[in-house]
Amino acid sequence: MHLKRVNNIGLKKVVFYFCCLVFVCLADRAAAQGAAPAANVPAISGENLERFHIMEDSMVVTIDSAYNAFIPDTRYDYCERFVKQLVRTLKIEKSYLYPFDKLKEKINITVPDDNAFRVFNWDIAPTEVSRRYYGAIQMNAPQLKLFPLIDYSDEMKKGTEDSVLTGGKWLGALYYRIITHEVDGRKVYTMFGVNSGNPISNKKFMDPMLLTADGPVFGAQIFNVRVSGAPNRYVNRFVMEYKKEVQAGLNWDEERQMVIFDKLVSQVNDPNRKYTYVPSGAYDGFRWEQDHWAYQPDIIPILNLKDGEAPSGTQPEK
Repeated sequence: MHLKRVNNIGLKKVVFYFCCLVFVCLADRAAAQGAAPAANVPAISGENLERFHIMEDSMVVTIDSAYNAFIPDTRYDYCERFVKQLVRTLKIEKSYLYPFDKLKEKINITVPDDNAFRVFNWDIAPTEVSRRYYGAIQMNAPQLKLFPLIDYSDEMKKGTEDSVLTGGKWLGALYYRIITHEVDGRKVYTMFGVNSGNPISNKKFMDPMLLTADGPVFGAQIFNVRVSGAPNRYVNRFVMEYKKEVQAGLNWDEERQMVIFDKLVSQVNDPNRKYTYVPSGAYDGFRWEQDHWAYQPDIIPILNLKDGEAPSGTQPEK
C-alpha cells in the first residue's frame, strides 16, 4: 500500500509537469501559427551544436537512471528530470534539425514519411507489474511547437476501439511506425504502437492521429473491420490484445503493400478473455482503400504441411 501511494505521488508529479509544459509551449505555438515547416533553413550553428551534444549526453544518463534506478520509487523523479532536460534542449534554436542519434538508442523517436513532426516516446516501469508511457510531439516548425502526451490507458478499460482522445490524452504506447494518408483534404497519421502495461496481456494497435491547432486528436473511424453480421462496421482504432508470454505481429508489409497481423485465437475458446489469445499461425491484414483501412482476412492461411515439408514464402515482420 505504501509503495503504491509513493508511486502515485511520483506519477502525479510527472503528469503535473507535463500539464505545465502545455502552457509553457502555448506561447511558442501561438507565435508559430501558420508558419511553414522548417525546410531549407541554415544548419545548426557550431555553438548550438555543442550545446545539443552536452544536453544529449546528460539526457542519456538521466533516462538510464529512470529505467534502472535501484530504488524503483526514484524512477519517476529521474523521469521528471528527463522531461525538463528534453524541453530545455528543444528550446534551443533549430532543435528540429538535431537528430538525437545517441538518445535514439534509449527512447523511441519516430518520424512520419512527410516529416511534419517527430514523436519522443518512452516508458517507465516502477514495479514489475506496472508500466507508464510518456510522449511529446515536436512539430517541424521554425518556432518550438510541442504537444505533451498524457498516458490515459488506465482509464480506458472499455471502449478502446470506439473512443476519441483530445486535450493531450493518449492511449500510451511505444510507437514503432507511422503511415500517412490524406482523408477529405486532411492528413491522417496511423500510429503503430505497443502497450505492455497490463500484467497478464499485451496490446498492439493502429491509432489514427489528426493534428489540429489545439493539438493531436487520437481516434477516427477509418477501420472497416467487417465483422460477421456487420460488413460495414467502422471503429476508431484497431486493437490486438494477447497473452503476455507470446509475440504477435502487426506491421506494414512492403512486398504486399498492406498491413499484416497475426490472427489470434483463445486458448480456452473464450473470446472475452483476451489474455488467453495467441497467434493461430494464420495472418489477416488491412489494405488502404481510398479513405479507410479495409480488413482483409486470411492473407496467409494456416499451413498444413506434410512431414518433412518446409514452408515457402516470406513470413511477415513481427
